[in-house]
Amino acid sequence: MRADRLVAALLLMQSRGRVTAAELAAELEVSVATARRDLEALSAAGVPVYPRPGRGGGWSLVGGARTDLSGLTAAEAQALFLLAGPAAGVSAEAKAALRKLVRALPSTFRADAEAATAATMVDPARWGGRDRPRPALVGVLQDAVVRRRKVRLTYAGRTRERTERLVDPWGLVDKDDVWYLLAGTANGRRTFRVDRIERAEPTQARAARPDGFALAAAWEETVEEIERRRSRTWATVLIEERFVFVLRERFGRHCRTEGAAEQGRVRVRVGAPTPLDIARDLAGWGGRIDVLEPRSVRDELARIGTELAARYAGED
Repeated sequence: MRADRLVAALLLMQSRGRVTAAELAAELEVSVATARRDLEALSAAGVPVYPRPGRGGGWSLVGGARTDLSGLTAAEAQALFLLAGPAAGVSAEAKAALRKLVRALPSTFRADAEAATAATMVDPARWGGRDRPRPALVGVLQDAVVRRRKVRLTYAGRTRERTERLVDPWGLVDKDDVWYLLAGTANGRRTFRVDRIERAEPTQARAARPDGFALAAAWEETVEEIERRRSRTWATVLIEERFVFVLRERFGRHCRTEGAAEQGRVRVRVGAPTPLDIARDLAGWGGRIDVLEPRSVRDELARIGTELAARYAGED
């Protein structure tokens, strides 16, 4: 017996008041015998449903009882479908689930729910870029997280050196179209880029998970640590105020306006892992930007300028 079928059966009875085994079978795309067994199992498990024999009969919730499985208001149903609608464009399972849920909603909600499903789409490709397909291993890892099974990974790090690891998978995060696995290891919590995982083999061993673990909180800590590493070096620059938005787009949270300066320019702080990283991003501005400090960034800019002058100066 599948839990999703039982949920759908309860939703149907809640919205319609009564449902026959044949109607349930048609909705859930199963045989009438399977639908009847599901209904009998619900009753045996203590769910307040009962059969009414004869013409006009069927299965109903006792006294029109409601379950905690839906009880959606019109606004809640619309919000749910606005959120889940984009996923249905790339997932056959999500599309099927939404289709079944629409059928189970009260008739007065269905039109808005269906409209909400088609109101939004997600195009993950950046302008000028290509769509990055979801790594095939995401599904394997998601299943291991849900089933709490340890996974044996073959992982290639930043240096492309391969290592074998046995991990406890705790959750997956999609950030800017790049997937990450948060997992427990012998050395504590670690974050793995899924596109660097060459092999993932779920085991039968039970995975451990810390009490009270919350994926969102753990990921926030991971992001803060990564962003700290990405901003080890800071530089102070002067730039015309109208160009500050360009720096913000490039440096993101590592761009801070500190106040107005002379001649319509503003003082801005930008951060990156190394002085060379900052110099590479600023070199194309030429004389439109002045780097006040640190000296290390100014030296890298001077070196880049010397290299370019030596290579291209005097060419026809």
